[in-house]
Amino acid sequence: MTASVTKWPPLFALPAGWDLVLASHSPRRRQFLDEWGLTYRIVTGRDEEPRPAAGEVPADYARRAARAKALAAAAADGRTAGPRVLLAADTIVALDGDILGKPASREHALSMLRRLAGQTHEVISAVCLLGPQGEEILFHDVSRVGFAPWPDAVLAAYAATGEPDDKAGAYAIQGQGAVLVERVTGSWSTVVGLPVSRLAQEMLRRGWLVPVRREAAI
Repeated sequence: MTASVTKWPPLFALPAGWDLVLASHSPRRRQFLDEWGLTYRIVTGRDEEPRPAAGEVPADYARRAARAKALAAAAADGRTAGPRVLLAADTIVALDGDILGKPASREHALSMLRRLAGQTHEVISAVCLLGPQGEEILFHDVSRVGFAPWPDAVLAAYAATGEPDDKAGAYAIQGQGAVLVERVTGSWSTVVGLPVSRLAQEMLRRGWLVPVRREAAI
């Protein structure tokens, strides 16, 4: 079990006796759930992440990848007692319809950053929720991110830090990569890796999440 580490009182809770599974080791996604005050388990499947198909629309690929992660984690989860909600997500970067995955090398990262510099690209985060009665909820959110036209020396310095190594699009907006970003249109959390507003709405609507009630401090 992973318990909340936020300094604030819990914002949300699961219904009594329910289990939440996160199909991701992403520190960013874990942080969002921690900040809500939720307790959850991390379970991931062994299946490799699917590759984009030829001509596949970026949003369709993100949804397909999130669903594949969810199904793989569900198959790997050995716990069956009590109601369970499983959460999986996938985030991709797309420029002019091209999907920019994780760089294969520092040189590859620098090449991606050069493409993004001075341009506006899309960040798509897709979510798949598997509910306690076999429900499958699949949705995505899109934010547009504009990079300033940075000189090559700055891009090379950032690539050399190693932060882009395992990041889609070769940057992390929540890290040193924030300096590259001139503007964001849409949800910042979508760019980080989880559209938390839409996720909360979907879970609250179905009773899979409840706001914590407490006396207001005076």
